[in-house]
Amino acid sequence: MEPEIQLESFHVSRTKGFVLDNPMTDLPEYYQPWMSIAMDLPHLIQTHQLWDRVHKMPLLSIMHLEGHREQRLAHLALGFITMGYVWQEGEHQPVKTLPRQLAEPYCRVSEALDMPPILLYADCVLANWKLRDPAGPFKIENLDTIFKFPGEGSCRGFFLVSLLVEQAACTGMEGIAMVMNSMLTQDNRGVHDGLEMMNKSLEEMKKMFGLMRKHVEPNVFYGTLRIFFTGWKDNPALPDGLCYEGVFTRQLRGGSAAQSSSIQCFDALLGVRQVEASADSYLKDIRSYMPPAHRQLIEVLQHRTPLRSYVQSSGEQDLIDTYDKCVKALVDLRCYHLQAVTSYVSAPSKTAHRGDPTPREEKGTGGTDAFHFLKSVRDSTKNVLISPE
Repeated sequence: MEPEIQLESFHVSRTKGFVLDNPMTDLPEYYQPWMSIAMDLPHLIQTHQLWDRVHKMPLLSIMHLEGHREQRLAHLALGFITMGYVWQEGEHQPVKTLPRQLAEPYCRVSEALDMPPILLYADCVLANWKLRDPAGPFKIENLDTIFKFPGEGSCRGFFLVSLLVEQAACTGMEGIAMVMNSMLTQDNRGVHDGLEMMNKSLEEMKKMFGLMRKHVEPNVFYGTLRIFFTGWKDNPALPDGLCYEGVFTRQLRGGSAAQSSSIQCFDALLGVRQVEASADSYLKDIRSYMPPAHRQLIEVLQHRTPLRSYVQSSGEQDLIDTYDKCVKALVDLRCYHLQAVTSYVSAPSKTAHRGDPTPREEKGTGGTDAFHFLKSVRDSTKNVLISPE
């Protein structure tokens, strides 16, 4: 018999989901050369001083980082500095080599965490937050980021709304565990209740996503912020990738919501299979950009008894309807994401490039054709409905 799923063993918090609980906000004195640059990043980028500051940085060892949270903060700080360093002069003038005093410790801490040396969703969303009032609620008014890029309020809003979407997934993760564990004992009531928790969670995620309109200005996101999430794989501006001086040259994808473990967990549970081979390949590849315990949970869910077959063979219409309700909620979330891409990428791109002789093909920060990719995964999600309308 398959063992029960215990969320804690996959580093999933009961109150925060995949969000890092109580992230550290400062490193020991030895690492202040990193922290002072990372904390002042918007100013250093806007005044074109970042390169000079990085070149003066000492080469530090990662040996003085103690525990997972210090390593995660170091990965976050070095990731922010790296993106600022590569893209300080804009999308047409990227840096091709990361200097050794930045590259070497960044690659070493990435190796320790088993995560790639580029700014990840797991960094800038899951681990880049603090409470303004430690005794206050986990709400946007009481939250702030640890590090920022240029873009002021829209930058803060983008990271924190994404954080709240992830935190809203925590009930869904509990629902997933309840569904899988109830299936082990053919407890259909437990499966039903777990699916209801998932549905509520997906609805809450969409509601949180809606805060983006209030807190993020499309032109600031497109014109200022977005470049700093851009990677060096499938990117014509850096066709060979980025050279990490003294370590290696790598082609790596930029951060994107596709790196969310929550969404891939919902897909795995509901049995969503990507129709397009390119989308399937991309989503599997992107798992290596997640913390290892999180990617392990997705793989465990994929290899368990398929929920869809279980629900179908139960013959219980109520269970089938509840399963389908979850699928529709996931489709709705993906439709909303498509609308956001239209508002925050397609529309500002048309305005910014009005008059260009050839239409501009906009890629997502992860290197895909974002609109085509999101339509494909939405349609693949619709395909698992047991009773399509």
